[in-house]
Amino acid sequence: MQTQTEFLKLRTHLEQLIIGQKQLLDRLLISLLTGGHILLEGAPGLAKTTAVNALASGVHAGFQRIQFTPDLMPGDVTGTDIFDPEAHQFKFVEGPLFHEIVLADEINRAPPKVQSALLEAMAEHQITVGGVTRQLPDLFVVMATQNPLEQSGTYPLPEAQLDRFLLHIVLEYPSPDEELEILKLDRKLHYGEDKKDIESALTPETVLAARREVADIYVDEMLEKYIVAIVTATRNLGEWKAEWSEYLLAGASPRASIALLRAASAIAYINGRDHVIPEDILEIAPDILRHRLVMDYAGLAANITADNIIEFLLSEIPVP
Repeated sequence: MQTQTEFLKLRTHLEQLIIGQKQLLDRLLISLLTGGHILLEGAPGLAKTTAVNALASGVHAGFQRIQFTPDLMPGDVTGTDIFDPEAHQFKFVEGPLFHEIVLADEINRAPPKVQSALLEAMAEHQITVGGVTRQLPDLFVVMATQNPLEQSGTYPLPEAQLDRFLLHIVLEYPSPDEELEILKLDRKLHYGEDKKDIESALTPETVLAARREVADIYVDEMLEKYIVAIVTATRNLGEWKAEWSEYLLAGASPRASIALLRAASAIAYINGRDHVIPEDILEIAPDILRHRLVMDYAGLAANITADNIIEFLLSEIPVP
């Protein structure tokens, strides 16, 4: 498949530009290939914005960054009706959401009304202003960031909105060797060579075609049952470990099963395969599930996290 080859090339180009964040780059490609939104959590300086910007350049898509702040208004992201004195009528001016790839920087700083407008965009690929509903681009994907170190002036994301994110990625610092490479690359770009555009034949149209190819990736029925077993186990945690039965308020919904199937198919695609293997599911399951498990206070008091629960279930559920 020609489009699959182009995605493999783009992956290689991105790895040369973004050092030490291979997992992040793979997840960004998965987001594109499935049409799913992605939540990136990590300290400042881990190349989140740079990676998303580079990805948008690689597929020649419209890109817009929104810096979320507590004083942001819904119209600042959706657009608003502006009165045109010459035409003596109102006209709609599109907001930043009318782009194909939107970076929502520090998304948890936005107040509830803005989150509500963003949720409609994420869930329905449309926005409603002044009683008029307008469609967003077919490729529309939200790639949001949040800083786990700062809680002042933030608003916890509602569970319904969290569930709309395909993936929740927790970024780690690069290794010393990788950080040394970052220093060398930065010096080369900052003082020496001009930054080169990513060479890619991908366009929004070919990305949409690639999504159809991902949908055709073969998934054995045994693997489908394995996916369902993982997700349903989060709703019946006590059956797997009785002492943890009170640690979860709610497990993952069927949307998690769908997300896990789509993401595993995308992993197979970017690795040049035409079928899903169990390792694809095991690799992506934590990123699919960690934001969908609602922890109870008992779990928090016992220092048990969603990642602990996911790791335990993946080790206990038999792999096909």
